Amino acid sequence: MKHVLFIAALMGIMLVSCNQNNQTEENMNTTLSLTQEWDKTFPKSDKVNHKKVTFKNRYGIELAADMYTPKDANGKLPAIAVSGPFGAVKEQCSGLYAQHMAERGFIAIAFDPSFTGESGGEPRRVASPDINTEDFLAAVDFLSVQDDVDPERIGIIGICGWGGMAVNAAALDPRIKATVASTMYNMSHINACGYFDSEDSQAQRMEKRKALAAQRTEDFRTGTNKRAGGVVDPLPEDAPFFVKDYYDYYKTKRGYHERSGNSTDGWNVTGCQSFLNQPILAYAGEIEAPVLLIHGEKAHSRYFSEMAFEKMTGTKPNGKSMVIGNKELMIIPDAVHTDLYDDVNGKIPYDKLEQFFKQNLK
Repeated sequence: MKHVLFIAALMGIMLVSCNQNNQTEENMNTTLSLTQEWDKTFPKSDKVNHKKVTFKNRYGIELAADMYTPKDANGKLPAIAVSGPFGAVKEQCSGLYAQHMAERGFIAIAFDPSFTGESGGEPRRVASPDINTEDFLAAVDFLSVQDDVDPERIGIIGICGWGGMAVNAAALDPRIKATVASTMYNMSHINACGYFDSEDSQAQRMEKRKALAAQRTEDFRTGTNKRAGGVVDPLPEDAPFFVKDYYDYYKTKRGYHERSGNSTDGWNVTGCQSFLNQPILAYAGEIEAPVLLIHGEKAHSRYFSEMAFEKMTGTKPNGKSMVIGNKELMIIPDAVHTDLYDDVNGKIPYDKLEQFFKQNLK
């Protein structure tokens, strides 16, 4: 038995070695169709260089990313991987954050998660707590081997639903030296408990399970995946304020993008099924590296960052900004959830982001 285990372990090492040797060659070629013209929802900066890059995650899914590099870059620089919001693409919020960080001296990539945007993976518009956490780790893999990146100075930024995925990635991978979650959603909690915990009962979760199971049968029968629809359009007059905020971003010139599920036909109905019983922040309290949680004072989603901060520190927030050890909760006055999506209202604290990463990616 020991001999068999040794052979298996040796084969594993050989496979890892082969994969690492092939990774460089794979990065030079892509099976993806990548748009080369500037099609972002924000203007291009004249202070950075931009190019498209691709890399594969541990599941063999090829991811597409925009790489932003300071024009005056010299030597090995700290790097940041950015993704989110949930249902968005890199041409929206994550690209904006990445470009701003590159202007401030960091190499930054904004990537489309698996099954979305220009990245690979079938079927389209599916989310996974495991695979999407892995997407962040794969971005760290990619950055770690770039000639102009210091692999000991890599951080990540997750926005909205990818804020929760970023925290989960930080709990899993000590190569991530600093993490920011901006206007965070905990996708496990929202799927299992509903907004404001309004569906937090065994009976309500069972009804969701039954509905999703029935939809899976129907999807298999028809050979298609029914879409849930993106942000509601037309907008009902009695829609909650945060739905109106989403509409103002995803359905207008401010943030509309044709590859964004939130702007178009949304996720698959069964796309988030696995989040129902897979809590992504289970080990957030074991993160040793610094974490900055940024949220708007008036955001409907603020409680997600507050819950994450309590999980990491053991201290329940009081509705205000707090710092305990190397964990910080920053509350932006008068800001709603989508104020941290773009620069329209000037609420994104770029100076704070720069300070946080420069302090922790030394």
